[in-house]
This record gives sequence, C-alpha cells and structure tokens, in this order.
Amino acid sequence: MKKQHLAIIVIVTVALVIGSAVLVLLNEEPADTTPVSYTYEVINVYPHDPNAFTQGLIMEEGVLYEGTGLRGSSTLRRVDLETGNVLQTNALSDEFFGEGITVFGDRIIQLTWQSQKGFVYDKHSFDLLQEFSYPTQGWGITTDGTQLIMSDGTANLYFLDPETFETIGQVEVHGNGAVTNLNELEYINGEVYANVWQTDKIAIIDPHTGQVKAWIDLAGIYNPENTNPDSVLNGIAYDAESDRLFVTGKLWSQLFEIKLIALK
Repeated sequence: MKKQHLAIIVIVTVALVIGSAVLVLLNEEPADTTPVSYTYEVINVYPHDPNAFTQGLIMEEGVLYEGTGLRGSSTLRRVDLETGNVLQTNALSDEFFGEGITVFGDRIIQLTWQSQKGFVYDKHSFDLLQEFSYPTQGWGITTDGTQLIMSDGTANLYFLDPETFETIGQVEVHGNGAVTNLNELEYINGEVYANVWQTDKIAIIDPHTGQVKAWIDLAGIYNPENTNPDSVLNGIAYDAESDRLFVTGKLWSQLFEIKLIALK
C-alpha cells in the first residue's frame, strides 16, 4: 500500500506542476512586436558632392568610404568628412552601375546593380584583388564581422561567406507584411539599418528573424536643389569608435550626423 500511496502522490504532484505551467503559458502576454518609431536631431552638417549618386556609405576607423552609381560615373571613393573632398577614387568600367560597399578586414567589397558582379579591392590602395558573382541584383551590402549581408531590392537579406561569396542563408524582412525595396545597409550593434528606396525611412531589422524592430523617419532632413526624382535618401554610415550616425542621399549636397529620438 505504501508504494501505491507514493505513486499516487508522485502522479498528483506532476499533474499539479504541468497544470501550473499551462496556466502560466495561457496567462503570459504575447511579445510586443510593434516597431519603435524614431525621429531625429541633426548634430552636424557636412559638405557632400552633389554629383555623387550615393549607393554605399561606410565609416571605418574614422575614414569615410563611398560607392557611387550610374553607368559611366560609378566610383569607389575615400572622402574627407569635414570638407567633402574626394581624397582617393577608383572608377568602374562604363558598363557597370556601382552599388553598395562594405569593408571586411583589409578589403573593400563593392556590388553592381544588374551585372551580377562584385569587386574586391585593397582597402588602402584600391587595387582590384578579385571579382565575384551572385545570382540576384546587387543593392546594399554590410557585414556583422563574420559574414556579409546583402540586399537586392526585394524583402530578402542574403548572408554570404566573405571568402567564397556563396550564399549561406537568407531571411525575409517583415513588419506589417513584407518590407521590400531594401537598399543601402549598415550593421549597427547587432541590427541591420536599411534605407527603403524612394522613401524617407530607414528600417532597423533583427537579422536573425527579419523582424523590423524600429523605423527612423527622416522626412524633412534635406530639400534637394535639383528636380531629379532619383535624388532620394540613400546612405548610412556608423562611426563605432565615437558612436556617430551619418546619413545622406543620391545627388545631395549635404551629409548629416544625426541623433535618434524615440517617439512616445
């Protein structure tokens, strides 16, 4: 009888534990996936080449690198932040439309739009080290320090091996539905910041899930002096050493250092 009593006690105890766990799960609030909304404060304004069709922007160890587009005008540049002067440049062949850039170690990686070809340069000399290919269009590119993260104008982010440039994963970016037209990218403190082409908004994305965690609304930051409809926001750079965030756009004459302000 003692064994039977013990067995009954154990069964009852287990049932109580399971029941309690179920009640906790039922009463647990679902995770809030509502994106945070940010506006901005302009901290500094710097000159920017108004002829630069900005496709990629990155700050690395205090040095500003920029990739520009348009066939016949596509370049890779080293730029002086304070003056906007181009200190070093490499022109792409006229057949290529330059796109996003990123720095990985001592190399700069640059995409092209529809040619399915990328270029790898020495970071210091801009000498061409190699070429690689990919099956999609090339839009934006960044890195988390381990892998490359690339956009192609869809809602997808692709993860590439930085040595072979093979696709090793992908995730669809979503908020209230799929978020398309992901353009220039920047990896900042574990999150991917992405310009959404032809809008004044930047999406802040969890690269593991594709969930949009926040939106930055940069409406009104710049009034183009030209009437070119392509003169849109595009270009995000982060100075990790001094925690500074920079943005600019295609054919803009100014580059902005901004501070994000969360809206309540």
